[in-house]
Amino acid sequence: MTQPLDADDLLTGEQKKRLRGLGHHLEPVVYIGREGVSPALVESAEAALTARELIKIKVGQNCPVDRSAAGRELGRLTGATVVQVIGRMTLLYRANPDLPPDRRIVL
Repeated sequence: MTQPLDADDLLTGEQKKRLRGLGHHLEPVVYIGREGVSPALVESAEAALTARELIKIKVGQNCPVDRSAAGRELGRLTGATVVQVIGRMTLLYRANPDLPPDRRIVL
């Protein structure tokens, strides 16, 4: 599992603004439901972050964890930066230097 980000790895306000713009039209690829932040969910989010770098997560109404806490916990467990939390949606970013240059997000 990936380690949490150090303070040096945090994004600037401008970088977060750019990522919010890119994430606006994304559909959620990970859904947190009644199981909460389970190991299978963390694995799914890891795979999505590796493939895409920027993902949107939706917290279902039946999630046992507070909706903003669930997204932040998933970010912590995957080593991703929480870019934005709005209602039941969370936007996570984790750079992947192994992606081809044409698929990487340039900040």
